[in-house]
Amino acid sequence: MTDTRLTRRRFLLGGALGAAAVALGGCDAGGQDTPTGQLLRSAESLTLQAQRRLQGRHALAREYTEADISPTFRINGSSMPDSELYASLLADKFADWRLKVDGLVARPSEFSLAALKLMPARTQITRHDCVEGWSAIGKWTGVPLAELLRATGVLPGARYVVFHCADELEKTLDGSGRYYESIDLVDAFHPQTLLAYGMNGQDLSVGHGAPLRLRVERQLGYKQAKYLMRIELVDSLHGLWGGNGGYWEDRGYDWYAGI
Repeated sequence: MTDTRLTRRRFLLGGALGAAAVALGGCDAGGQDTPTGQLLRSAESLTLQAQRRLQGRHALAREYTEADISPTFRINGSSMPDSELYASLLADKFADWRLKVDGLVARPSEFSLAALKLMPARTQITRHDCVEGWSAIGKWTGVPLAELLRATGVLPGARYVVFHCADELEKTLDGSGRYYESIDLVDAFHPQTLLAYGMNGQDLSVGHGAPLRLRVERQLGYKQAKYLMRIELVDSLHGLWGGNGGYWEDRGYDWYAGI
């Protein structure tokens, strides 16, 4: 079955990138700071603006029924963080794990998994669309990110929410390969944006991001950061690692991956 959300995104992105290709013909598109790279980022910004005008800021991703849940849900990204700290937290069943929330917030805080589970929760059945071309429907339970942001108090200068993860991937860029992601405040306060601790009625498995992962349902799978350790509110993404707002974005992926 054709997914109209993906079709719309391909249309918007294809048109923007097509214009860039016509304008720049034989230019080198490899670098983020080349004229081509700058134009592609401009096209991405146009895609974001166009999609939000078409859908509205508060448009919901489609939600499904229990009968629609996929019998198999592949693991996206890494299946186990290569981190001694994560291994020790896992061995203790995350009893000592804490989610730190800091940066441009009025009340920097740390939350245990038990504390998060006491907060107002939301459950939603949505479709995960991977950039590699596969999809699966799963049932997610967690705390709306907006609840934590209200609890800690977003300061006026904040523009982005950055998710720091336990993954340590290839040793590039800053020397650590630490996985991170980011979204803007529009998506952060969207009612379907969850800090999920449950999947299909059970606690998250390690492969699916235990103890906590992001679900930002109107974007592609690589934005759904797993193994969350810290949430940071910032006014700019430029000082973080490669400066493009995410581990894969620093390697050429779109920062805005809307569907």
